[in-house]
Amino acid sequence: MATKKTVKDVDVKGKRVLMRVDFNVPVEDGRITDDRRISQALPTIKEVVSKGGRLILMSHLGRPKKGPEAKFSLQPTATRLGELLGTTVKFAPDSIGPEVEKMAADLKDGEVLMLENVRFHPEEEKNDPNFAKSLAKLGDVYINDAFGTAHREHGSTFGVPQALAGKPRAIGYLIQKELKFLGEAVSNPQRPFVAIMGGAKVSDKIEVIKALLGKADKLLIGGAMAYTFFLAQGKQVGKSLVEKDKVELAGELLKTFGPKILLPVDTVISDKMSDDAVTQIVEGNIPDGMEGFDIGPKTRALYAAEIAKAKTVIWNGPMGVFEKKPFAEGTRAVAQAVADATQKSGAVTIIGGGDSAAAVEQMHLSDQVSHVSTGGGASLEFLESGHFSTLDILD
Repeated sequence: MATKKTVKDVDVKGKRVLMRVDFNVPVEDGRITDDRRISQALPTIKEVVSKGGRLILMSHLGRPKKGPEAKFSLQPTATRLGELLGTTVKFAPDSIGPEVEKMAADLKDGEVLMLENVRFHPEEEKNDPNFAKSLAKLGDVYINDAFGTAHREHGSTFGVPQALAGKPRAIGYLIQKELKFLGEAVSNPQRPFVAIMGGAKVSDKIEVIKALLGKADKLLIGGAMAYTFFLAQGKQVGKSLVEKDKVELAGELLKTFGPKILLPVDTVISDKMSDDAVTQIVEGNIPDGMEGFDIGPKTRALYAAEIAKAKTVIWNGPMGVFEKKPFAEGTRAVAQAVADATQKSGAVTIIGGGDSAAAVEQMHLSDQVSHVSTGGGASLEFLESGHFSTLDILD
């Protein structure tokens, strides 16, 4: 993407700054259990506040179905943000309407107002122009710092900046960082460039797999998606999770890009997925009644060796069911190999959000890689297309 104007380039003093953030955090009984998404937005928030902007934050939380639901209220995020900033964050009872407009108009320089969940209005996800205009009334400046939703043309991400055409529109520091790492990986990777794809389904990632095969030097495949490729090779997969309607496609990819694709050479199998599962390691066919749940030790070593040679690594998706102890070693080994490539070889390493991000966090390796993306689906779409329409329309 072309270099975008950032919050640093905008004069915000005395202006109402309408900022889209991603505060879609886990909340249990009104308590936030992981505030990383809030803390990751702090650099942009502090920039606006310190320069005398009047900050109005909008976000979604969860997937409310029928309008407002108490469990999806953003009130706890306003409280937590206030604690992190050491100030009071005002909270609006809605995201649009006369009362909210008055609260926005009454803001003083350096004050912060958090709007209620924009998804309490179905018009948000429909990008309804009237809803977007109602939101846009609140601001003089628009900032998008919500990478996790930047791939969705919703009211707060697409309609609002459209409605504010002619006024300053820019990205925040979090999106700037995401675009730097993901953009360079897509357009100008240092080589060798190794991509690692895991997770359950080929169908979820088929377009990004095709895109990466055109750019990467090697593609390492793990997770249940590997068994669809096994079927394409004529191997038996027992009762492993497969997508039979994608076997032909997997075969075509192997035919076209064969030397680039590495598949597991051994598999951890069991007859059940549980913490007390009895496991075996097999090479080749998976017997009837058994299911593949992780890459085996030979594959871990093979993949670690490829990662060690890399100068750019992108990883999206676990190697197995890492939430269950008997099937966590493949993901753990890949996470350690990616961290080692960063620390020992200076490789640029990018974790593409989602379960991979959760895995490196769980294994306390997130500070040993170059970048952990804040958006799983967004990072995949960006790797596939190299741009987002929600950011293309910004100045």
